[in-house]
Amino acid sequence: MRILIIEDDREAASYLVKALKEAGHVADHAADGEEGLHSAQTRAYDVLIVDRMLPKLDGLSVVTNLRETGQDTPVLILSALGQVDDRVKGLRAGGDDYLSKPFAISELLARVEVLGKRRGTKDVETSYRVGDLELDRLSHEVRRAGKPIVLQPREFRLLEYLMKHANQVVTRTMLLENVWDYHFDPQTNVIDVHISRLRSKIEREFGPPILHTVRGAGYIMRADD
Repeated sequence: MRILIIEDDREAASYLVKALKEAGHVADHAADGEEGLHSAQTRAYDVLIVDRMLPKLDGLSVVTNLRETGQDTPVLILSALGQVDDRVKGLRAGGDDYLSKPFAISELLARVEVLGKRRGTKDVETSYRVGDLELDRLSHEVRRAGKPIVLQPREFRLLEYLMKHANQVVTRTMLLENVWDYHFDPQTNVIDVHISRLRSKIEREFGPPILHTVRGAGYIMRADD
């Protein structure tokens, strides 16, 4: 999932970004309410994590603005204010869930997953299939010819993106922006290394190649007859 964290505490935000990426998600960070509102309005996210106390525009105002403009992206509100009245205000402002600080990162990840699944059941595919290769976004399971394949989080995100765009050429720039969240070319062979590892896992013990290189363009996931 692609997640936006709106949090002015940079240390806390860095910790959340790291935890979410380790769990296989793409995480962006906005340091104040105005920046967060702009990002949420101009980019597509699966879940927003919004701190309540923010500079320039407080968290509840961010959520209220989004709801008033028709944005229905699930929102998890974070706050040191944990009384019942505080939680009620957060939910009435348009939040979908409310988590009081301090919190366990495992609980935050679980709540984010629940919010993502809730949205996913409405308008996002939860599984992909190309030939005999299957990927389930919710269970994070990958199988080919019925046999389980164990992938690292980054490999899973890479395969998910390629399968989502099956039968289309996926460029290196598309992979850098959507799998690594880079908006520049780091001039490394990071893509080549991960593609090689992924190919080894999904093709070595199975049938014909399914992940093809398009010379000078990128890659394409295709099951040839």
